[in-house]
Amino acid sequence: MRCVFRRNYGSLTIDGPLSETSRWRAIARVLRSPLDAIGSTLLPAPCALCGSPLPQLSSAPICDACWAEIPVHGGLVCRRCGDNLDQPPIEGIATSYLCRACRLAPPSFARAVSFGTYDGRMRAAIHALKYDRIQPAATRLGAMLASAIAQLVGDAPTELLVIPVPLHRTKHRERGFNQARALARCAIEALHKSHPNWHLTLAPTTLMRLRSTESQAGLTPRQRRQNVRGAFKVSDPSAVQGKSILLVDDILTTGATARAAAQSLIRAGAASVYVATLARARRIHTNQGIPFDLRRVQPGIPGAGDSQFAGLPSSSSSTHQPFSRGE
Repeated sequence: MRCVFRRNYGSLTIDGPLSETSRWRAIARVLRSPLDAIGSTLLPAPCALCGSPLPQLSSAPICDACWAEIPVHGGLVCRRCGDNLDQPPIEGIATSYLCRACRLAPPSFARAVSFGTYDGRMRAAIHALKYDRIQPAATRLGAMLASAIAQLVGDAPTELLVIPVPLHRTKHRERGFNQARALARCAIEALHKSHPNWHLTLAPTTLMRLRSTESQAGLTPRQRRQNVRGAFKVSDPSAVQGKSILLVDDILTTGATARAAAQSLIRAGAASVYVATLARARRIHTNQGIPFDLRRVQPGIPGAGDSQFAGLPSSSSSTHQPFSRGE
């Protein structure tokens, strides 16, 4: 049996009148503190991310300091895919609020949001869940995902079918669980409390991965698109017909997986697809190579989204930080 611990800086003071249940909970917290101290002495455990000792019992061995070091994604981002903008937007020109990739080849999804960037403690926490199989970490990470989903308030409809990006059965068997499904379930639980007017329904078997794709780590943007092309299929098109979908995953890098999955859902009859991930990989744009023609990218103007742009490799406009692991 493995015991893990966490910090708890909650106050033990009691303000105002308490119910009988609240009194018992307060007493239990006071009594639990010395028990946690004894337990941490007899069965010490380190934080899975920084290695510092954890003084209190917990199901997820990650200290509060490491959780606090995961910042919310900030700065100017593309209003479509959530990537960092390669240049400041120009007021009055809607397309300037889109990144280069979304201008040249708009994705099938309406909007993608994320909580933070895929580096530092966020990356370590995702790896702890995904590869080290510390599944209790999904609760805290799911709450962060819920915070990202809340960015869609006023944009997405309040009734959404939540579909985790599926793993192929061979990878699911190897890993033992689907981290996207675990995150989606915890995020829905958090959103039921923070946004009770939303109606979110988890549909984990609606989207299938037809083949075992190569890991996306280390692939160029073009190779990533080719890797997931035709990889997804909707098991029951009637389940998504006319519905708005929230596609959930842990990481969005180039968006190749999200684009391919969203395209399958739209083809099956979904009204719209939104994407929410825990982390967004940062891209470094060079702003070189392809001229920008407003006539080809503005909605409603002939030539918008011309198919000649669909095959353009986004690697001509951006490079990515290296990743040791990922999909």
